[in-house]
Order: sequence, then structure tokens, then C-alpha cells
Amino acid sequence: MQFSVYQESHIGGRKVNQDRMGYSFTRDALLLVLADGMGGHLRGEVAATVALQTISTLFQQQAQPYVKKPQRFLEEAFQAAHRDIHQYRHTHELPETPRTTIVACLVQHNTATWAHCGDSRLYWMRSGQILARTRDHSHVENLIAKGLALPSERATHPDRNKLWNCLGADTPPRIEVGGGAGLLPGDLVLLCSDGLWSMLPDDELVARMHAHTVVRAVPDVLQAALRAAGDASDNVTALAIMWQGSSVVDGMDDPVTATVISTEALPEGLHSTTIRDTPAPEAASAEADAFDDDEIEKAIAEIRGAIEKSSQILK
Repeated sequence: MQFSVYQESHIGGRKVNQDRMGYSFTRDALLLVLADGMGGHLRGEVAATVALQTISTLFQQQAQPYVKKPQRFLEEAFQAAHRDIHQYRHTHELPETPRTTIVACLVQHNTATWAHCGDSRLYWMRSGQILARTRDHSHVENLIAKGLALPSERATHPDRNKLWNCLGADTPPRIEVGGGAGLLPGDLVLLCSDGLWSMLPDDELVARMHAHTVVRAVPDVLQAALRAAGDASDNVTALAIMWQGSSVVDGMDDPVTATVISTEALPEGLHSTTIRDTPAPEAASAEADAFDDDEIEKAIAEIRGAIEKSSQILK
């Protein structure tokens, strides 16, 4: 399994970055997760952090070295994250439960399966075209589906920010699962928060993602979204992979693509992750931006170090 990967988050014009993202992998499975803590609710960044922790932990428990039933795994992991968020509220005696949107993708055997709650999105792209995109769990999307609003109104409709589905709400989440998609070398999978997709039309987003390798494309689309939003920008976060399957894609020898990962030499029981095992949720709300460039690079270096170490063991 080979893929190039890059993730980045910016606080935008907000006081707190409530977005969280990360990935975990074994020799035969890759999990991508992105959560956007909901503004207007207490400590949305905590809900996003708890959700990533829970889903990553379950992945590390069940991916031996791959998940047997990916759709069921994503559904059960989301439900577990929802329960853990409520448990956090109970333990800390909060006046209300933190809430977050969530999107996750599980890739194994060259097949991608994804799930989401809310308006954090997944895009699957090939050769400059969108093959699939998650549909936001928002009021405006329901209106569009019923013919009561036009697709062109997505970015301007007064109800565009009204969501009916998330983790942490009083009612259980409605988890939408999709995919079962066969990935080809060169395919792109992008997870992003609404701070990104709401500022860039899909055609511009796709063009920018295909103009560069992911290590350059992700910063490019984030900066474009920040410029478009100006001082009122929401948190802007993206996590993307270019799938390479079992062989390196031509043109991927750019020295900047230090994020190319090959898992073939990983022992069956080894898991690597950029999602911290035990971050303190109390500290998360105090951090202006928990995912700065230095931390991302450090996480990447740790993963590559683990791979190199495992390769030496196998020699």
C-alpha cells in the first residue's frame, strides 16, 4: 500500500480552531478522519478531539492488519464517538454536550469506504473530475433535493449553515455510509471542513488539487479559501491523499513529496497514527491552533521513522 498524504489546518478569523484531522494506518489499511467542532455549542473542539481519539483507537484495535467489515466499522465507530462525547459532558458536568461534524474514510484492498455526519465533506477525484462527493446534512441540501432551492444557492441560502445531523446531539446520529469505490493510482481523496469548500467552487477546488502534488495542493487550496473569506474566515482544514496502490505514480519524484508512505514493510501488528493517543481535552480549548506546521512535520517524521525502524527489523 503506497500513498502520498498531507494535512493542514488554519484558524482563520476565529479565536479557537475547532477543526481536528488525522490519519492512522497499518500494513493493509488506512483511516482518514476529519472533524469540525460546531460553533455555537460549548467546546466544539473537545467533541472533535474526542471523536478522533475514539475512532482511531477502535481502528487500532480492529485493523489486524485490516478491518473485516469496513461499513459496519465506520457506523459503530461513529456511534462510539457519539457516546464518548456524551460521557465527556457527564464526567465534566458541562451544561450542554459538545457537538461536531465528522467525515472518515477507510481505504484497504484498493477500495475506499467513507461515512459522514454533518457538512464536513469527502471528495473522490480522478483526472480532474469529481467521481463522488458526500452530501451535506443541512437544511439547504434537503430543500435542493425536494426542488425547493437551486444548487447554485448552496453558498448564499440563508439556511446554508443549519445542520440536522452531527455527533453529540441529543438524538443519535444518522450515519451516512458510501463508497466501496475502487481506487486507481493517481486518484485523490480529500477530506475538508466547510471553511474550505464553502469558499471555493467545486471546479476551482478540483483544478487546484490536480495542479500540484498533495503536499503543495493542500496549502494552495487553504490559502485560496482564506483569501476568499477575508477577515471573517472560518477555521479551514484539509486532509488529502494521492493513492498509488502498489507502485509509485510517474511524476511523484518531486523532492517536496517527502510524505510518500509505503506500508509494505510494516509488521502485521504495527499501527502508526498522527492522532494523539491521550491529548488533554481541557488543553485543546485553550490552544489557538493545535495543528501548526511544525507539529504536522513532526508527526510525519515520526511515522517515517517507525517505517524505517520496522524495515530494519525485517532485514
